Amino acid sequence: MLKLCIRPVCWLLLYFGCSIFVGSAQAKTQQWVDDYARYVKSQANKYNVPGYAFVYYQQGETPKVYVHGRTASSGQRINKNTVFRLASVSKTFTALLLAKLVQRDVMQWDMNINELVPQIPFKGVGMDQLELQHISGQSSGFMPNAYDNLIEADYPLDRVLDKLSELEPICAPGQCYTYQNALFGAIEYYLVSQNTSYHRQIQEQLFTPLGMNNASAGKGALMASQSWASPHIAIARDKWRKSMVESNYYRFTPAAGVNASINDMTIYLQAMLGEFPTVVPPELIEYITEPRVRTTREIYRRGWRQYLKNAHYGLGWRVYEFEGHTLNYHGGWVKGYRADVAFDPKAKAGYVMLMNAESNMINSTTAEFWKRYYEQAEGK
Repeated sequence: MLKLCIRPVCWLLLYFGCSIFVGSAQAKTQQWVDDYARYVKSQANKYNVPGYAFVYYQQGETPKVYVHGRTASSGQRINKNTVFRLASVSKTFTALLLAKLVQRDVMQWDMNINELVPQIPFKGVGMDQLELQHISGQSSGFMPNAYDNLIEADYPLDRVLDKLSELEPICAPGQCYTYQNALFGAIEYYLVSQNTSYHRQIQEQLFTPLGMNNASAGKGALMASQSWASPHIAIARDKWRKSMVESNYYRFTPAAGVNASINDMTIYLQAMLGEFPTVVPPELIEYITEPRVRTTREIYRRGWRQYLKNAHYGLGWRVYEFEGHTLNYHGGWVKGYRADVAFDPKAKAGYVMLMNAESNMINSTTAEFWKRYYEQAEGK
């Protein structure tokens, strides 16, 4: 005859059974992440990378943060609050900021370029159709990376925009993927004309309400940080030299001027995964990560080509099809720094890596992370 379990005993069995299961699952997760961390460290040692920080965050679990190296050869050890330049990862913040300003009716996605910079008329064919959404969505129609050389030559924002205004497009706005940096200067230009600035808006709309206490915009803010990672450039194979922080791309802050620590980027991942809905409403995340233009060349990028089946650009975010999974991603690269951010909205997982060197190591380590993540999630 079947005997019924005495209730207190049943609850104890259930409690300890669940505890063992949860503990086992957490231990398994920690094991593969630690294995991955050892792989990253071995790659960093192989290429003599000065320092890095990365985080893996799975919703419902404690963020797993790893740091390595120093801010410079004789500098501080990198810690969770050490600030790095994000380079073009800044574009993801810009898209989110614009989405919030549109939601507040401060700006509109269909604002024309001649409304953004009325003092600099854009004269090319079809430029009367160039809108804010095309700037953030990298579909302006201009030749890719137009006049980045002028940015790097320290030309002022107004002069670079003036040069752009005379350029003929290679396609109509919204019709093809044409990656830009200089055109993001139009966003800064407009905000200043409205008696505010990108720096002020991103602080008020995102950094402060999210509690990203070390995040900032601009060169001065980076160098005023209590702990910040110095840039390093290659002087020979796997040899690096500390260099000066350059001002050029900081003049185009919406394109490449945001700074943050790995702690800040953990909060950013949590926000992009919907955990701060009053600051970052879910509908804004969905809107800016909606695929808009196909980016065929991305499918063949180094370190990723064996995993990518399709690639698009949304608003400030790349949208990858990674072996059947949707991955929202962006990378950043300015002199002396590399950065990657990515999250899977369905799996509720995210990853960020920040480096104070221009090493291509990051191409393979980020792709390797997602390969391992999906393998363990699918029980392979």
